[in-house]
Order: sequence, then structure tokens, then C-alpha cells
Amino acid sequence: MSEPEIRLMEEADLAEVAAIEREAIAPPWSEEAFRESLGLPHTILLTAVKDGQIAGYCVCYQSFEEGEITNVAVKKELRGQGIAGKLLEKLGSYGRERGLERYILEVRAGNEPAIHLYERSGFTRVGIRKGFYEQPVEDAVIMEKG
Repeated sequence: MSEPEIRLMEEADLAEVAAIEREAIAPPWSEEAFRESLGLPHTILLTAVKDGQIAGYCVCYQSFEEGEITNVAVKKELRGQGIAGKLLEKLGSYGRERGLERYILEVRAGNEPAIHLYERSGFTRVGIRKGFYEQPVEDAVIMEKG
């Protein structure tokens, strides 16, 4: 198996990214929401490309020295191959270049695989947001790094 190439997201990626989003996240962002974010100067949007297809993506918004990671997802059949970890690693590289010192994110309390991924990537649990998620209603675990 080849290693994924992690690069900045491009307009041509958006249909595949939105399809992965619909499969992985409820409620999902639309293709248009990704397009709007792609055009903002304070965002970092990355895609993982494996064997010629979009395998996953990551979205981070920058506010001064803090990055808020809003979306991380990998195509269902490619999960468990370290792709999300590589996206977070590359995000760290891009973030350092842009002056990011700290990252924060929310993750569904029941999404143990994602929580473990974030912990392996250096994030720590810092709080809970009760009833934060919809479809279904679920608490969010707040995590930060840096």
C-alpha cells in the first residue's frame, strides 16, 4: 500500500471531500460550505490523496495563534491506516509556518477511535460540552494541544 500524499485542498477535490463528509459526519457540511472555506485566508484545508483518490481531509480555522480544527474525516474503507494522523501531522507543519501555537477541537463523546487518535497526536481532554451535537444528540469532548 502506498503512503498518502497530504496537500492543500483544491477546488477539484470538493465533490469527493463532500462525499466523505456525508458518509462520516452528521450533520455534514455541503460542498458549497467547503468551497466558501477554501476561499478564506485564515483557513487551512488539507486533503490526503492515496492511489489517485481523495482518502480524507482536515479543516482548521486560524484565529491569531490558535487553530480550531472543525473537520477531520477519512473514507470509510481506508480508516485504520494512519491517514488521519498524517493529516494532523501535516496540519502541524502548516500551522507552525503560519504562527499557530495551540489547537482546539470538539469530538463526539462516543467517538472513541477519534478521541484515541487525537490523544496519540498530543491532544488532551480539557472539557465537555453537554448536548453539543445533533443527529443524534451527544456531548462533545473538548480537546487541545499546545
